[in-house]
Amino acid sequence: MDHQIKNLLEYTNDYNKSIIKPDQFWENIANSFHWRKRWEKTLNWNFDTPKIEWFKNAKLNLTENIFERLLSTHRNKTAIIWEPNDPEMSPIHISYGELYKQTCKFANAMKAQGIHKGDRVIIYMPMVPEATVAMLACARIGAIHSVVFAGFSASALADRINDCQAKMVLTSDGNFRGNKKIPVKSVVDEAITKTDTVEKVIVLKRTGENVKMHTERDLWWKEALEGQSEENIAEEMDSEDLLFILYTSGSTGKPKGVVHTNAGYMIYTYYSFVNVFQYKEDDIYWCTADIGWITGHSYIVYGPLLAGATTLMFEGIPTYPHPGRFWEIIEKYKVNQFYTAPTAIRALQVHGTDHVEKFDLSSLKVIGSVGEPINEEAWHWYHEHIGKGRCPLVDTWWQTETGGIMISPLAGITPNKPAHASLPLPGVQPVIVDTDGKELIGNNVEGNLCIKFPWPSMIRTTYGDHKRCKETYFSTYKGMYFTGDGVKRDHDGYLRILGRVDDVINVSGHRMGTAEVENAIDEHSDVIESAVVGFPHEIKGQGIYAFAICDNSKKSNEILQEEIKQLVRKIIGPIAKPEQVQIVSGLPKTRSGKIMRRILRKVASKDLSNLGDISTLLNPEIVEQIIKGAGLK
Repeated sequence: MDHQIKNLLEYTNDYNKSIIKPDQFWENIANSFHWRKRWEKTLNWNFDTPKIEWFKNAKLNLTENIFERLLSTHRNKTAIIWEPNDPEMSPIHISYGELYKQTCKFANAMKAQGIHKGDRVIIYMPMVPEATVAMLACARIGAIHSVVFAGFSASALADRINDCQAKMVLTSDGNFRGNKKIPVKSVVDEAITKTDTVEKVIVLKRTGENVKMHTERDLWWKEALEGQSEENIAEEMDSEDLLFILYTSGSTGKPKGVVHTNAGYMIYTYYSFVNVFQYKEDDIYWCTADIGWITGHSYIVYGPLLAGATTLMFEGIPTYPHPGRFWEIIEKYKVNQFYTAPTAIRALQVHGTDHVEKFDLSSLKVIGSVGEPINEEAWHWYHEHIGKGRCPLVDTWWQTETGGIMISPLAGITPNKPAHASLPLPGVQPVIVDTDGKELIGNNVEGNLCIKFPWPSMIRTTYGDHKRCKETYFSTYKGMYFTGDGVKRDHDGYLRILGRVDDVINVSGHRMGTAEVENAIDEHSDVIESAVVGFPHEIKGQGIYAFAICDNSKKSNEILQEEIKQLVRKIIGPIAKPEQVQIVSGLPKTRSGKIMRRILRKVASKDLSNLGDISTLLNPEIVEQIIKGAGLK
């Protein structure tokens, strides 16, 4: 495949070229795409403003680079395999030719309902093929999509509608999730009562729930498609026109609408997908994320489809109807690349290997991890039991704001090192700085992770609030994009992500990443998952407070707490031993699986003032349990 790195020497050569002559490097990749008008300048940038423009004044449409560019060779190839929540239901295989027709037809349907270039459209849908069609149809007509995970509350949905002033919402009657039916349309109805910009709601029938349809505003998906043509001329877009807005929850304040634009995002998601996963033409690729997150955008939809890949979409959850569902699907479709989150791996690890051994995983060539630093115990379990010790494990580091994978092994090319994101992709220039912004050169250093040069898929602004973008990402360290993460570069020059900088604990002048302490705690045979935060300490400045979910152990909490403390002392040293260990039944998590450490820090500090909005958590009830367990109520 074009632009695929094949070995370590080639990686080194490509990386050096990308640093010495970045314009030429990215031009070479962009040349194989379809442009209506070629760019006048490859890159124009200023991190102080900030302003980043890639392929300046070029004209294109991203969907032409999926369809018109590929149909002559891929028309009959499967683009999407859809595996439903219920394994008794029939899966769906959609070819590139059929996906093209569906995209054109729905694009025409949206235009018929008054959606034009530049309008914002909210997609609040289950993991069904129509959600991908909706994204592509928006890109086709130049509408800006904002996908909201269909588990967020009405209030959270209303915030996003209001922030981007959306004209249309695409949704379903309900969602299937395991053995549950989740009402969705009623959430949309409630959200819209708090907004005044939505003119149309198109509703997909999925669960058959009885829903209230508002005359003039609401119509069924099937009804919207009636009489629409399967042909559509794509809207001409500028390289820096908005492609989508994706909201990321901050620990405080309203969600930030991260903006990605057409050309740079297209080039980078394609390039990173092909190289990280070493995708080959007939491979079956599966990313388990929801399209409501950036992982779903970049590595279920855009990256794979731009590469002409077969991408698998799964509607269900990993434990329904049994804890071997992931492995069953891998066997069923002979999946070659499998990409999931450490949270899912740890959750399945608890069920043991019986549910793994039943299934043939020999088709796997690459396994991947995304969303958070993967702890070493989970890394080894995943590598040994799922990858059978032979599949390279790509531990990918990136963010909603980066648009694509930034630091990762390249499968089968970069030597694996447990829990290390390893080396940057070509075009990515990471630097480690101290708190004063001084770059730390050489190996065996630890500090804050910044990027000193633009890459094509980086954030352009936060929607409607450019000042916030500058303050959040470009003001901490002058002339650099600040990721907010801590990082360690080891003796081999490999990078290990330590977690958010505000999750780095300073005990008596010693900096410790929470991930490092959590890795040690997770080594305990009874610990399923842990989270560590700092809290004010009279002598040490900060102490370490650990929250641990434990297996059904016959040991008392007191014994478990002491064992955990001594294990951390043994693995890291006395300085890292937690002052407090609280045994909990669960951890407060966002819908994307991230632990809401802000709440844990409040509990550890015995400060329950201003807990903030917890309604959008996956499990808001757990907060009360943790507070009671800490003896604060």
